Amino acid sequence: MSPAGLLGASAGADFPLLNALIFVPAVGALVVALLPTSRPDLARPLGALFAAVGGALALALAWQFDIVPAAQLDSVGEGFQFVSQQSWIPKLGISWHVGVDGISLWLVVLTSVVVPIVLAGVDPHHDPKPYTVWMLLLQAGSVGAFVALDLFLFFVMFEVVLVPMYFLIAGWGYEGRRYAATKFFIYTMAGSALLLVAIVATAVLGSPDSGTTFDLVALAEGQHLPTNAARWCFVAFAIAFLVKVPVVPLHTWLPDAHTQAPTAGSVVLAAVLLKLGTYGLLRFGLYLFPEASNWAAPVLVTVGVVGVIWGAITAAMQRDLKRLVAYSSVAHMGFIVLGIFAFTAQAVGGGVIQMVNHGISTGALFLLVGMLYERRHTRRIDELAGIQSAAPVYAGVFTLIMLSSVGVPGLNGFVGEFLILIGSFDTRPVWTIIAATGVILAALYLLWAYQRVFHGPPAAADRQTADLRRGELATLAPFVIAVVALGVYPKPLLEAVEPSADELLEHLAEHSDFDLPDPDDPVVVDQGNDAGNHDEDGH
Repeated sequence: MSPAGLLGASAGADFPLLNALIFVPAVGALVVALLPTSRPDLARPLGALFAAVGGALALALAWQFDIVPAAQLDSVGEGFQFVSQQSWIPKLGISWHVGVDGISLWLVVLTSVVVPIVLAGVDPHHDPKPYTVWMLLLQAGSVGAFVALDLFLFFVMFEVVLVPMYFLIAGWGYEGRRYAATKFFIYTMAGSALLLVAIVATAVLGSPDSGTTFDLVALAEGQHLPTNAARWCFVAFAIAFLVKVPVVPLHTWLPDAHTQAPTAGSVVLAAVLLKLGTYGLLRFGLYLFPEASNWAAPVLVTVGVVGVIWGAITAAMQRDLKRLVAYSSVAHMGFIVLGIFAFTAQAVGGGVIQMVNHGISTGALFLLVGMLYERRHTRRIDELAGIQSAAPVYAGVFTLIMLSSVGVPGLNGFVGEFLILIGSFDTRPVWTIIAATGVILAALYLLWAYQRVFHGPPAAADRQTADLRRGELATLAPFVIAVVALGVYPKPLLEAVEPSADELLEHLAEHSDFDLPDPDDPVVVDQGNDAGNHDEDGH
């Protein structure tokens, strides 16, 4: 058994916790699908129960997760816990291999907690049975993608996620739902085609002499791929993941998908699905292809920062409140791409934390926009005014979540962005300075939108806008608590992420020309070489 398997035997092997996190919502989807058509009222409560069990298991996973310092690990593969591995297709070297480390832990928790909240708290208005089935499959597939340690298994889970989201947008979205769903499907399927080719090439060309394997740890630790082949495979992986993030100019499917998706679909898309892209860049880009990652880092940092500025400027020009929030995601995800390819422990750790915090803040914003649409049947900013006087509690919650998205200190959004900017300045100073203007632009477009929607004299329809009801407050409460708690005390996230980030960067330095910056050295801004590399060839 691999070192990962040995560690897994001592961390959660008594109960296959990760398998349960995948199969509980999947079984729930099957149970709901088999419900008699005469009882559609049972679909959502029963589905929410299965999803909540998954959420409880995820919280147990976080509670039992051991913080192992990077110095005690001999390789990145040893950092995976709760490992479960069974042979699946032995002739091809494919196995059911799952595990979790500090990078994937909180993404699993986020997925498993957000889905039951929106499933229980957001009414689909029609066809609750298929709606619930797709939501549960979305939860199962997303968790499976975050814990997969086999390339083929990851691809299966990556594709499983695509189908439920397509049907959720097409079946429960708004007037342009079919166009948005088709565009989403075409973009992501094109990226997935490249991903599949690259996975097969990586397994065939990069496997050790003992035989073909799709095992992530074996391929990453072996590093048998020739340099040029590794670079081509990395490019294919990166394109597939950058479409999912998405970055400019591969982002055009996202505003349409977010705008036309039902509220629950928008929440899960922002909180979970976009993170499959940035997580993939970390887990499969840096880990599988360290030399290629270092080679391509300047380009990826550039597209990340372009996304920060482009997303912010475009968000400020939107007339639809939901579309504005969608473009804000492009900007926030650009920050994460910058953090990943800055190659410092602070920046990478900040990128992971920002994935979680963006999911919380932007997910809550989509919930709030959906609640407003239920009352006013419009999302156009110029048709809304004075909401604060009619619904003060709603306005107060919106203000808190909006400030979190801006990155105000004391709230969760500040932590990740601060770590990304501090960590990135050491290796990418020029791009970091440019990206920092995105924080200012975020304040501009969000505060301006808030002023137009919530302030001013309300129209007759705005004066009749109902405030938050108890059920809506209960749905929003976990997001509000997380926004404040993780802003004031982010230590649990930091402690879990830091060892995994450190070990991943050591793996990168060991297998590429990248030199880890010494944290004791002063930061020197070198305009001629801001890539954080110090060799004469400029690699």
